[in-house]
Amino acid sequence: MSSEEASLRALESLMTEFFHSCTTNERKREIEELLNNFAQQNGAWRHCLFFLSNTRNEYVMMYSLTVFENLVNKMWIGVASQDKMEIRNCLPKLLLAQHKSVPYFIRNKLCKVIVDIGRQDWPMFYHDFFTNTLQLIQSPALAPLGLVMLKTTSEELACPREDLCVARKDELRKLLLEQVPTVLGLLTGILETYWDKHSVIASTPPPSPTSGESVELLGNLFQGSQYSKLLCQPMAALDNESQQVCCLVLECLAHLFSWIPLSTSITPTLLASIFHFARFGCDLRTKAKTGPFISSNSSSSNGQLNPGTMPPTSNGGGRNGQQSEGNKVDRARLGVLAMTCVNELVSKNCVPLDFEEYLLRMFQQTFFLLQRLTRENNAHTVKSRLQELDESYLEKFTDFLRLFVSVHLRRIESSPQFPIVEFLGLLFKYTFNQPTHEGYFACLDIWSVFLDFLTTKIKSRLADRDSVLNRYKDALVLLLREVLNRIQFRYNQAQLEELDDETLDDDQQTEWQRYLRQSLEVVAKVMELLPSHAFTTLFPVLQENLDVYLGLQQFIVTTGTSRRLNITAENDCRRLHCSLRDLSSLLQAVGRLAEHFIGEVFAARFTDALAVVERLVEVTCYGSQTSLYDLETAVPSVLKPDLIDVHAQALAALQAYSHWLAQFYSEVHGQNQSQFINLITSAIDASSPLITAKVPEKLLLSACHLMVSITSTVRPVFLVTLPAVQNIFNLITENQSRRLPQEAHMLVCRALSNMLLLPWPNLPESEQQWQTRSSNHASLLAALTREYRILRGTVNITPRRPDLVKTVIQQTLPVLRDIVDSISGESTKSRQICYQSLQESVQVSLSLFPVFIQQPDVTDEMLAFFLTLFQALRVQMGVAFTGQIIHTFLSMFTREQLAASILQEGSAGCRVVQKFLKILQVVVQEPGQAFKPFLPSILSLCMEQVYPVVAERPSPDVKAEMFELLYQILHQNWRYFFKTSVLTSVQRGATEDTMENEAQFTAAMQAFGQSFLQPDIHIFKQNLSYLESLNSKHKLYHRKLFRTSMLFHFINVLLQVLLHKSHDLLQEEITLAIYNMASVDFDAFYSAFMPEFLNGCQGVDTNQRAVLARNFKLEQDLPSFTQSVQRLVNDLRYYRLCNSSLPTGTIKL
Repeated sequence: MSSEEASLRALESLMTEFFHSCTTNERKREIEELLNNFAQQNGAWRHCLFFLSNTRNEYVMMYSLTVFENLVNKMWIGVASQDKMEIRNCLPKLLLAQHKSVPYFIRNKLCKVIVDIGRQDWPMFYHDFFTNTLQLIQSPALAPLGLVMLKTTSEELACPREDLCVARKDELRKLLLEQVPTVLGLLTGILETYWDKHSVIASTPPPSPTSGESVELLGNLFQGSQYSKLLCQPMAALDNESQQVCCLVLECLAHLFSWIPLSTSITPTLLASIFHFARFGCDLRTKAKTGPFISSNSSSSNGQLNPGTMPPTSNGGGRNGQQSEGNKVDRARLGVLAMTCVNELVSKNCVPLDFEEYLLRMFQQTFFLLQRLTRENNAHTVKSRLQELDESYLEKFTDFLRLFVSVHLRRIESSPQFPIVEFLGLLFKYTFNQPTHEGYFACLDIWSVFLDFLTTKIKSRLADRDSVLNRYKDALVLLLREVLNRIQFRYNQAQLEELDDETLDDDQQTEWQRYLRQSLEVVAKVMELLPSHAFTTLFPVLQENLDVYLGLQQFIVTTGTSRRLNITAENDCRRLHCSLRDLSSLLQAVGRLAEHFIGEVFAARFTDALAVVERLVEVTCYGSQTSLYDLETAVPSVLKPDLIDVHAQALAALQAYSHWLAQFYSEVHGQNQSQFINLITSAIDASSPLITAKVPEKLLLSACHLMVSITSTVRPVFLVTLPAVQNIFNLITENQSRRLPQEAHMLVCRALSNMLLLPWPNLPESEQQWQTRSSNHASLLAALTREYRILRGTVNITPRRPDLVKTVIQQTLPVLRDIVDSISGESTKSRQICYQSLQESVQVSLSLFPVFIQQPDVTDEMLAFFLTLFQALRVQMGVAFTGQIIHTFLSMFTREQLAASILQEGSAGCRVVQKFLKILQVVVQEPGQAFKPFLPSILSLCMEQVYPVVAERPSPDVKAEMFELLYQILHQNWRYFFKTSVLTSVQRGATEDTMENEAQFTAAMQAFGQSFLQPDIHIFKQNLSYLESLNSKHKLYHRKLFRTSMLFHFINVLLQVLLHKSHDLLQEEITLAIYNMASVDFDAFYSAFMPEFLNGCQGVDTNQRAVLARNFKLEQDLPSFTQSVQRLVNDLRYYRLCNSSLPTGTIKL
């Protein structure tokens, strides 16, 4: 014994030294190596058993248990059966003896080791494993321990990791499912017993008026339900120990519900018990901050049975102090855990018929809780009640409502026992009394799902549309009104001021913008269902705020050159600020609704839309004429941005109605157009004064966008004749000194170009005046490119000011690119005129290209321009000139040039190569024979110049473009490689391929194969989809060359990827590709590939190979094949794991 005692003391001092703050990393590594070597010894577990029984040192206990865990999970197969029996006997005894004296995390670890043994040996060699756990649960003193064992069993056996073969996983699940009714019965019994034991019915006086009101409130929610009385009982007063046990029971249930199917084993009594405990969440009076125990599946909470033994640093510690406070927290925790159980059940979409009634009962019980949460009485408003509740409980409750509406509403809605309208009333109260913004957002999402459900239902039942709508109309009307009130400072200033309007989130919007956007989505969805009502609700509110804005003119005082707004009183300024913010939001709302006035409903809603558009035109004209953005104000930091924002939002709202204006234009064609002409003229008059560099950029851009929409969407014939448009034309073409900011300049150029290039609607070709428009467009572009075209003559001599040349290039090309881009989908005539105007600039660009080849930022801009030209105008450029461009590029990009660019990842040089590859993609996709002569040089550039540089490097951006180019070459030019005509393939069957350029095809396939051996998952996914596409379009896998020399290599590589779990996210795609490859010739796959693959597998013996082969069923349908592949991968990994951890010299029978 003394030697073991000595070992224990040595181990304790080593552990203490290891965790001491002064120990160096070098020494820690030495200790670690020593401990690892000790653990690897045969029979080390015996020492560890002694250590566990005789130490109080937590580090030593943890180390010893880790040795056991390693033994059970990795070396169990090689442990002698006598030793296994001894371990199975000793560890449970140790647990029973020490579970109260050791810290909770040690107890939990010991439970896990015992469960791990059960996972390997139950029921064959460890037949009483599960019955022991059930006995513990039934013994009052040991129930907490039994519950920890049960939860660990559920976690480790129901969803085991991959260190088991598939057959064993299936067996364990089956064994557990057999035990489920017994287990659920036991757990129900515990919950009922504790509730009844602590229930205070006997000693309770008659119910007070406040407790009675809840029963009446229920109305028809519970007609005939035996649970209504039960749920109205007073709460049980649980002591601390009972609360802890009930918490553990609910944790077990939550985990069990996550994997057991819905069935009648989940009895009404069990559901009622869970709901009793869910009430603990809504009956709190004092809010206590929750500890770190929100998650229902963290084992840490199990430790709270044992406050005395916790180490001071553990997250369950420090609870001995405020006992009453802790008690409230625990009560809240019971509610949270009960709702977690409910949500696990509700999240299951597959509901057996015999469970639907249970579901209805669950919903009735949850809505009883919802009524409690939203009940008002003298002491509390609903909002103050919700504020007092535990935040996690509210989160769980909102999750429940979301699951109910998204998963089950369609099942329950038509049930006469379920009062849907009353439910919506409760949801309404719950939504608009949420204590936090996040809570409110989550509830708005629920309403969005409900509105989508309703819209879909109405579309599928158009006949009784009105009756469905009438049922919900009141709820929708209330919802619309309240959501609109919530976005207005007038009603909700305190909350809205809290929202951040500066920091951008991942979606590039501020908290305020997100709030507004989500609210407006709900408004728009209600508008779709109740259009006229929504409009009559919104428009008057908008009018009211507009009147304030339009009335500001009378307060403008002009003194000399300055103009100021004569509103100075603090209260007036605050009211004006609120009104302007609201007007800005309401303008966005009106813009969001534009889509509901066009299409089939145009005529029916014409007067409403006309009223809106006239108002918007009036407001934008007023803003521009009075130049409110230019006023001096009493509070410039607040009011000036407000005035600018309202003006910008009015322009944006008007822009949203451009599709309505386009429909109006086509409807009044050939009739009196004066009303339409006035609207357009006024809109241009409103935006043209703002197109100057002096105006704040936000406002300038809104005006430019409006111009673009009018010229591209509405396209009025008379636009070009308006004086305001002429002025803009002059501003852009003549005056380079007062140049607009680049983005605004591009937008205005696009608008002017659109006006001249886009065909006018409703007019025949003969009346399009192409001749005049063509010459106007040529003069517009000549003016825009004046400085650029001069460069051709000067740039070959070294320029005196290279930076100036660069600036001209970088200012001109984006504008030209944008103009080409905006007509890429238009008629041939538009593109012809565009190219004629651009022709000289394109030639200038080509001659400048070699000069700037060493300056990647300039080359990047040039290639971006050429890429757009190729995408939009390649037909207009003609084959000869296009060929000249490609030839220039191919000769400029030498291997050295490409390598130097690609090696600087993320640089401008890298982007240049990407754009060059994109241009080549466009070229190889062109039908016809024109560009076929370039194929060999493009292929050789791809495979001999780019591929060698990127093959062994990450270079994700260039790689993605290169493989896409390779795919497009193969897909669009299949006959470059396979000459087989339709006739020959019919005559001979598709077995004999006439191949050409075989070496290049093989090199391309090797490049694809090589990419599957690299870690980049995006390239892997892209390339796998390319191969699958080539197979579905050109029968790639069936081609003789692929079938005979590549097919098995690809399957092998893909199986290895599955085995290494390196690209697990793509499991389904990889398995499908393997299936498609195998299905080319299943006989060869099963008879030749599988034996060869298994023989080449390292780390498994002959018997294991035979089992793997036997388990791979010779099925030819996809589901069975997929199952076989998954089983093969799992079991092969499992065998390797077992074999690698066997002690040397182990003999297996």
